[in-house]
Formats: sequence, structure tokens, C-alpha cells
Amino acid sequence: MSTKTAENTPQIAMPAEIKEEAKDVAKAAGQVSGIRSFIAGGVGGVCAVVVGHPFDLVKVRLQTAEQGVYSGTLDVVKKTLAKEGLRKGLYAGVSAPLVGVTPMFAVSFWGYDLGKKIVQSTSDVKDGQLSIAQISAAGFFSAIPMTLITAPFERVKVLLQIQGQSSGPKKYANGLDVVRQLYTEGGIRSVFRGSFATLARDGPGSAAYFAAYEYTKRALTPPDSKDLSLPAIIAAGGAAGIAMWISIFPVDTVKSRLQSAEGKVTVGGVVREIYGKGGVKAFFPGLTPALLRAVPANAATFVGVEWAHKAMRRVFDGEETL
Repeated sequence: MSTKTAENTPQIAMPAEIKEEAKDVAKAAGQVSGIRSFIAGGVGGVCAVVVGHPFDLVKVRLQTAEQGVYSGTLDVVKKTLAKEGLRKGLYAGVSAPLVGVTPMFAVSFWGYDLGKKIVQSTSDVKDGQLSIAQISAAGFFSAIPMTLITAPFERVKVLLQIQGQSSGPKKYANGLDVVRQLYTEGGIRSVFRGSFATLARDGPGSAAYFAAYEYTKRALTPPDSKDLSLPAIIAAGGAAGIAMWISIFPVDTVKSRLQSAEGKVTVGGVVREIYGKGGVKAFFPGLTPALLRAVPANAATFVGVEWAHKAMRRVFDGEETL
């Protein structure tokens, strides 16, 4: 008669052990999701800069120029090309967003992914799909970590974009020179000037941005399909950009003025100055190029994001199509 020892007796996993393993698997899956969102956001950000920077430059110059310098959007383009050319003109200051926008968009989409997880864990989710209101909450959350990167890089970008407007010699050689001079003049607070205005802009803006994209995506995706077509991605991305700019443009004007002003300034002082010079209308200069930029730049962003996700699924999950 044979006997079984404790060594060869099969071990049966207890419910507590199974739960712990499930938690570990879910945690690992969440980390992978966050990493992929981070990478995809960076790809989308580079696409957005390449396509949208000239539009952004025109917007900033209209927002910061004195009255009468430009007659409109096309006048900015014409004068910029005549004086500075294409690369040094319409792409002035592009180095700062190219360097900054990759981590900025990467953090934004990572924050959005994390925001969705927080919403899922703290509220009711029907049929495994977040509502548009829940998407908005996750989008707002994404702006909080992003502001730490966005504020200083936009400060640098704005200063580089507007220096071509004056007839005198350029004050800054490049983005690093801007940071060096700002730090010398006013320390780290000068580099991060406009952080509160940036968050006040990007919080509501990101909420509208992701909500509009998700709403449009759902409307254009057939019920029996899991993938978006290229035209649907472009349409949803464009809708996201328009929704964002319409909701936050006056705040963006205040931010641009605040970050481009010399000396010590306050948000309240900038608001009073803008209103005093032109009333409510003065908060909307550059809206046309911003909206013109919104469709191609944000369509490019989401094309880049969706393509990057698809590429990673193909490489790591074995999907056949790209």
C-alpha cells in the first residue's frame, strides 16, 4: 500500500489567493494601459505640433499685438512670411512645443487613462462604458499633472513667438536661452508664470476635449464595429479641438497676455487691461486661427494616438491589422 507525502499532494488555491492573483493581474494590466496611453499621447502630440504650430503662432500674435498692428489672420501670415520667412516665421518657437509637447500630450493621455480608472472605481459604470459626463471628469483630471509641463513650455513658446513682431534685435536665441533669462530675472516663479491660468484653461478645456471626441466617436462608429475609420477619427478629433477652444478661448487670451508681459503682473490686472482696451471682444482675438487649427491639429493628434495604440496592439497582442 502506497502513501502520499505532503510534497506530492496537489495544492488547491484558496479563494483569498485567487483574489490576490486577480488583483496583481489587474494592476499589471492597468500599468500596461497607462504606459501605452503615455506613448500614444506623445506620438499624437508630435503630429499636432507639426500640423498646427503655424496656426498657433498666428493666434498668439493676434492675442498679444497692440491694436492696429494686424488687420486679421491673413495679414499676420502675410507679414510674417514677408519679414521672417516660413521656417523662422510661421514655425518660430516650434522647438519648445516639439520638446515639450511630447511629454505634455503623453502626460495628458496618461492622466486621462488614469482619470477613467478613478471614475470607474468611484462611480457606477453601466455596461462597462463611461458616460459622457464621466468622460468629462476624467478629461478634467488629465489637465492637473499636464499643467506642470504645459505652463513653463507655453511661457517659452509665447515669448519666442512674439519676439518677431518688434523691429529691434531678438532678445532670445532659443528655448533654453528663454529659460535661462527668465530664471535670472525672476527665478523659478518667472519660468512658471501663468500656471494657474494654464490650469484654469486646460481643466475645462480637457473636459470638453475628451467628451467631444468620445461623443463623436460613438456617433460615427457602427454598433457592430470596434474600429474607427480614418474619416471618423479625423471628424472626432476636429470636433474635440473645436469644443475645447470655444469653451476656453477668453482664458487662453489672458494666459497669453500674462505669459508675454514684462515685469510683475497679475491675472486681475491683465483682465482689467484687456477689457479696458476693447471690452468683451478683446478677449477673442485669434479665435479664427485657433478654430482653423483645431480641426487639422487635433485630427492629427488622434490619428497619431489611435495609430500608436493599434501598432502596440499589433506588436504586443498579436493583432493582424494596423
